Amino acid sequence: MTTEQLSTVSSPGDLPERWRSEIQAQLSQGENVVSALEVDLDQQLRFAKGMVVVTQGRVLARAPGAAGWESWPFTPDLTLKHHDHAGVGHLELINAQGRLAAWRFTLGQNLTAIRLIEQFDAHLDSHATGQPVVQEEKNICPSCKAPLEPDQEECPVCTKVVYTPPSTWTLFRLWRFAKPYKFQLGLGFALMLLSTGAHMIPPYLTIPLMDNVLIPYQNGKDVDPSLVVLYMSGLVGAAVMAWIFGWGKTYVLALASERIGADLRTTTYEHLLRLSLEYFGGKRTGDLMSRIGSESDRICVFLSLHLLDFLSDCLMIIMTGVILFSIDPWLAIFTLLPLPFIAWMIHLVRDRLRTGFEKIDRVWGEVTNVLADTIPGIRVVKAFAQEAREASRFRVANKHNLAVNDKLNKVWSLFSPTVSFLTELGLLVIWVFGIYQVSKGHITVGILSSFIAYSSRFYGRLDSMSRIVSVTQKSASAAKRIFDILDHVSSVPEPVKPVKLDKIEGNITLREVGFRYGNRAVNRGIDLEIKAGQMVGLVGHSGSGKSTLVNLICRFYDVAEGAIMLDGVDIRSFAVSDYRRNIGLVLQEPFLFFGTIAENLAYGKPDATREEIIAAARAAHAHEFILRLPQGYDSMVGERGQGLSGGERQRISIARALLIDPKILILDEATASVDSETEKEIQKALDNLVQGRTTIAIAHRLSTLQKADRLVVLDRGVVVEDGHHDELMAQQGAYYRLYQAQARNAELNDGGKE
Repeated sequence: MTTEQLSTVSSPGDLPERWRSEIQAQLSQGENVVSALEVDLDQQLRFAKGMVVVTQGRVLARAPGAAGWESWPFTPDLTLKHHDHAGVGHLELINAQGRLAAWRFTLGQNLTAIRLIEQFDAHLDSHATGQPVVQEEKNICPSCKAPLEPDQEECPVCTKVVYTPPSTWTLFRLWRFAKPYKFQLGLGFALMLLSTGAHMIPPYLTIPLMDNVLIPYQNGKDVDPSLVVLYMSGLVGAAVMAWIFGWGKTYVLALASERIGADLRTTTYEHLLRLSLEYFGGKRTGDLMSRIGSESDRICVFLSLHLLDFLSDCLMIIMTGVILFSIDPWLAIFTLLPLPFIAWMIHLVRDRLRTGFEKIDRVWGEVTNVLADTIPGIRVVKAFAQEAREASRFRVANKHNLAVNDKLNKVWSLFSPTVSFLTELGLLVIWVFGIYQVSKGHITVGILSSFIAYSSRFYGRLDSMSRIVSVTQKSASAAKRIFDILDHVSSVPEPVKPVKLDKIEGNITLREVGFRYGNRAVNRGIDLEIKAGQMVGLVGHSGSGKSTLVNLICRFYDVAEGAIMLDGVDIRSFAVSDYRRNIGLVLQEPFLFFGTIAENLAYGKPDATREEIIAAARAAHAHEFILRLPQGYDSMVGERGQGLSGGERQRISIARALLIDPKILILDEATASVDSETEKEIQKALDNLVQGRTTIAIAHRLSTLQKADRLVVLDRGVVVEDGHHDELMAQQGAYYRLYQAQARNAELNDGGKE
């Protein structure tokens, strides 16, 4: 990390190249640029370049499209104000007489604008007091310039986005899921040891069979039949033991690995559900489904099959090596000669395979993302006749997947035959050196035969292990993608010692609440007091921060500034699930799950009786249309509520909120997407729903909020008006203008219909 002085522009070389000569020409002798901002929007919000510069004694600017530069010397009443709204940043230069200049820019420039204001304030104060600018040292990240704590070495922002390649060591992190099954794994390993030992017996019996039976018999000597029976019994016994122990270890370890895989899937899904909406906002549905589904399944197959084979191969190679050295050290050395070359090749190829397989996983995520977009939105695809376009998207994603696989297969196709060639070469070396040893009388034919048998198994297992490298790297990349989810910390954390939430009244207090989406400020300095049982309507233009404020009250996000209190207690002190159980939420687009009507109604209260479900449906004016369905409350609802109209889905959503009997009710544009007749039905249901509850309602149609006790008007994330409908109309302010605009639109629509 680096330490940055207060000045952000230390030399003309730090300025954008296109402006250097022009700015240099504007500067006086001894005058230096301390900060600069390149603006990229004109007053009509068209893309155009301009420049704002702060020096030690003035502000220089050239507006987008302007022919010349303007200058404003520092005066005590000069101020530079900054705010952002609807994705546009605003910078205004003001003095006691009014606004002198204004500039617009996209939010990519927001951080630079904030630094420019810091420099302006510091040098304006220095100009007024005559004191030099305090060179405040800031510990910052050299990459993103984010401020760091004095003793902080790693940037938390960059740490989240820095790519870390998958490592085979990631697989060892699976031990936390294997630990509960350590006894089963221990038993399986013991059975594997016995099974491998049993497999070592037949090649060893080759020595006496060859030297004491076959060669004497070939030379016309008598052979003791009981000796033959003994050796044959040993071979049969070894085969039976290998089968029994092999079946036992496969069964025990397969059971354990399947449970490890199931626990991994469940833990990942449960952790995913605990993450905040912020995490899901930056992820694709298909990618997350791929991680929890196919990636965890790949790990499960690796644990139950390939890891078992790998450990068995390792044991076989170790035991074979020990036996070979015990029989003849020199022949054993020649037998193991190709081993270093094979190990070197495995190391060489492993890194390429590891990064390649993770790239394949990411590309496969692109394929599943197309499916996740298209299938739920199939009605839109068909309505706009975009089948060919979506098929083309899928074809492109699939082609990319094919290209990445082809590139990796070039490496793998060369690696596997090379290992097989080296193993065959190893057997050839054994034959050559073994025949030489037999000719010199150093070993018997039986020992050579035994070496050939052991070596065949040794190199066979080595070849098998080399093929497992591919599977291991696939599993390592899959494990990394899953641990990327498990390692992500929710931005809405659970409190260490949660306050118990027994009975609540429903008093909500917002104190200086502020929230930002990245660089964009959405809500600023909001102070509200909502009493228990009161209905408050939130109104304002699109992008004024109404839905964000509701999300903060529901604690889908945590406030960046200030606090939200429930009955005098900060909502961050409550367990998240306990707090949200007291909130009923009715959205503009109600989401229904695949299942029966009754199951959807009882989603918030799974143990609800049929009588409670029907009572909630009656209160929501949904009972009548439900009874008209073929199976009534047991009628199946398609995915996302297909088969029901928008009004019917909304009334089921209202009944679902009624059933949990919440103390706090959130209505987010609950009647925005339905016709007037349906709106009347929904409004009747809402009238039943809001009784005796603290209600916060957002409505596009202001007429639907006339029953509200208070109306809170938001503009650019700030509360500008607060009061009853009649009071706000009398003030003829922001609410009055909104209401009049809607009334004029309604008249125009009525006139158009006539």
